[in-house]
Amino acid sequence: MFYKDLIMMMFSMIILLIFVLIGV
Repeated sequence: MFYKDLIMMMFSMIILLIFVLIGV
């Protein structure tokens, strides 16, 4: 499943971005 991996990576990036915004 390629799409599942892509969605997981995108979700991880969004979570990381949120954490960075909260940290700042």
